[in-house]
Amino acid sequence: MAAAESYPDELKYHPEHDWARIDGDEATLGITWFAQDALGELVHFEAPEAEATVAKDSSYGEVESVKAVSDVIAPLSGEILEVNQAVVDTPETVNEDPYGDGWLLRIRLSDPGEVDGLLDADAYKQLLEDS
Repeated sequence: MAAAESYPDELKYHPEHDWARIDGDEATLGITWFAQDALGELVHFEAPEAEATVAKDSSYGEVESVKAVSDVIAPLSGEILEVNQAVVDTPETVNEDPYGDGWLLRIRLSDPGEVDGLLDADAYKQLLEDS
């Protein structure tokens, strides 16, 4: 069952519909409710290798749904600490819980200052309303 629309206040958002949960010098990344809803049921997550790096505003993987294949854009730069194997094995977890069990990566931030360039929940909701 798909999750209800939500944009938690404690997260930071990227205009390409990705989110980051900041915890010190680490971040957990995923795609927003809007992104998973637009894609429909996810059937595959092409994940990067653990210990690789991701660069802000660059693709680090792909999600495939019954409708389309889309790049996943990194909201922040860093070294990958963990790939969510549960999502690799069961991609529809993202549809069911995009901000909880449906996270995609955990990274160690290479430039914590990048966080300041992300949107808060209100700004992200405004972006959605304006588009």
